[in-house]
Amino acid sequence: MQQFLQEVIVVTNDFLWSKLLIIMLLASGLFFTFKSKFFQVRLLKDMFRVLKEGAPDKNGISPFQAFCISMAARVGTGNITGIAIAIALGGPGAIFWMWIIAIIGSASSFVESTLAQIYKIKDKDGFRGGPAYYMEKGLKKRWMGALFAVLITLSFGIVFNAVQSNTITVAFENSFGTDRLTLGIIITIAFGIITFGGIKRIAKLSEYIVVFLAVLYIGVAVFVMLMNITKLPDVISLIVGHAFGLEQAAGGAIGAALMNGIKRGLFSNEAGMGSAPNAAAAATTSHPVKQGLVQALGVFTSTLVICSSTAFIILFSDAYQEPGLSGIELTQASLSTHIGAWASGFLAIMVFLFSFSTLIGNYYYGETNIEFLHTNKAWLFIYRICVLAMVIFGSVSKVQLVWDLADLFMGLMVIVNLIAIFLLSKVAFAALKDYVKQRKAGKDPVFYKDVLENHEGVECWERSGTEQKTESKNAI
Repeated sequence: MQQFLQEVIVVTNDFLWSKLLIIMLLASGLFFTFKSKFFQVRLLKDMFRVLKEGAPDKNGISPFQAFCISMAARVGTGNITGIAIAIALGGPGAIFWMWIIAIIGSASSFVESTLAQIYKIKDKDGFRGGPAYYMEKGLKKRWMGALFAVLITLSFGIVFNAVQSNTITVAFENSFGTDRLTLGIIITIAFGIITFGGIKRIAKLSEYIVVFLAVLYIGVAVFVMLMNITKLPDVISLIVGHAFGLEQAAGGAIGAALMNGIKRGLFSNEAGMGSAPNAAAAATTSHPVKQGLVQALGVFTSTLVICSSTAFIILFSDAYQEPGLSGIELTQASLSTHIGAWASGFLAIMVFLFSFSTLIGNYYYGETNIEFLHTNKAWLFIYRICVLAMVIFGSVSKVQLVWDLADLFMGLMVIVNLIAIFLLSKVAFAALKDYVKQRKAGKDPVFYKDVLENHEGVECWERSGTEQKTESKNAI
């Protein structure tokens, strides 16, 4: 049964990823880049500047906190295991295309997060929103929002959590010889206590732990790079050469590098996928574009810094040339060649902390979107049972099956979200134009919904009575 399921998933993925999704991702990213006049370059300083802003009220979270939340979801197995899989399947050239998709994809991330801010709604805890909300309120398509809510619940809450548990159990089996099923049961029990107990403070704490771990991981990578600094030019040459098939005789080499670079790059930075906007919408900020810039910076940080760290750790060793090594095992073997055998256990523990925190974050992505669909607690109970079952399933399944499932649902999410943000991009670019105009006037940009030609579905961003009087006086 598992073999049949994997064959069906592989065929579907080949159809999605061979042409359709690659064209959609590249075309939309390039379109948004040109329409924004290469904001990635001209507004780079602003990306760092807006991180310093605090939350204006006690109910909201600051742009930096929203950045930390989205980074907690981005940083994990995709940055450690996913990059190793990309190199194993697509060769070193996959890293080059991963860099390209990060630069181009940051434009998609900017648009989706800006839209999430514009169409967010206020609740008792602050703000909430995301793709399901801008599809319903911006496009007036409740069905589309519901479809996306189902897809992100299946992707993050269920399938991606199988990826996390799979990575944990494989890493521990490789380092300590632990039984995968036994460890999977322990993880499921601990995870169940948290999710059924609704202890959101633990989830918050996990997010900040992930940020600390990311800094630690980058530090290890920098140490490895310094140890092998003389090899750096050769590794860069290797990456670029393989990206264009210059080093390979096989005719499909470029395609394999391109496909795996884009797939694994998207899994790690989530640009255009529609996940980060859920965190972006929760931030309290004076202008939607500010949060769009913050999330674009998150794409750069996730891919150009953290994923590249893993890539250099692997490519500075010869482990990637050994047959049969892939995923977390390849990263462990590579790091061990640099700093000793203890590195395998060190990385296994780090992956456990990364992945367990991401388990919780992914769960709450799904829970939020289930609440968009229906407030009935019975649906939430069913969802929790499904999540726990998938954690067990992932802990004992073959690595490739779990990642193929993740690719399938990730691809479906991307298709729905890219269509929505393309149709609503005019709104995001109107907000960007307003932001740039105020910045040129020397102001700290403040957004009001009447800047938009059509703001019927926008619930927040009203002018106060005082501001309306000031505006009228200026007009006279």
